[in-house]
Amino acid sequence: MVSIAGSKKLKRQMAPMFWGISRKNDRFALTVKPGQHPKALAVPTGVFLRDVLKVVRTLREAKSAIYSGRVKVDGVTRKSLHHGIGFMDTVTLEGTGDVFRMVTTESRLLHPVKMDDASDAGKKICKVTSKDTIRGGKTQLGFHDGRSMITDTAVNVGDSCLMQVPEQKILEVIRLDAGALVMVTHGANAGKTGTIDAIKEGTFVLPRMATMTLGDRKIDMPVRLVVAIGTGKPAVQVE
Repeated sequence: MVSIAGSKKLKRQMAPMFWGISRKNDRFALTVKPGQHPKALAVPTGVFLRDVLKVVRTLREAKSAIYSGRVKVDGVTRKSLHHGIGFMDTVTLEGTGDVFRMVTTESRLLHPVKMDDASDAGKKICKVTSKDTIRGGKTQLGFHDGRSMITDTAVNVGDSCLMQVPEQKILEVIRLDAGALVMVTHGANAGKTGTIDAIKEGTFVLPRMATMTLGDRKIDMPVRLVVAIGTGKPAVQVE
């Protein structure tokens, strides 16, 4: 079996703050192996169970749960301590009935929200990050979580797709346009939700901007910092 490249450990002082791990108890922590999400925007499964959810006390208990196939991410069983769990991923803990979705909050870049309805685990919002025409005139889409698919669905870069996972079937397209409900994923307003009033096309030096209402404020923000999550109300539970 081919080994995945990269170190298996990380100095605790260099770990992202949203992991919530102690900095001085030990020298090293688990790291995220190359996968769907960027290393700085994901939490390894072992750390997620032990330090974020605290459903296990030690790494040995985390290994037992993961290697026995009790952890599913987006409906797929993951048997690696280092698998990265990122934005909008759903995590199912077999045997407990608990399902969590990773979202951005005002205090943490990634925070698990417990789902009220377990059937919600089969739905996921994926932001379209690339759109290419391939051989045969077909369209290939790339999403924020590393997914890609060939589809005839009319969708633009920046829009979001409500996806059925793990089947990877598009249920609904959420347009990044006026009236869309969006969540801010980075910056001083991270974790807040608001409504888009207008989209301003970018120039050679300026990015595409969204004019949006956040509470009682109106602000302009680059569209790369927001994700469309519904129209009127979120398409999935995010809080």
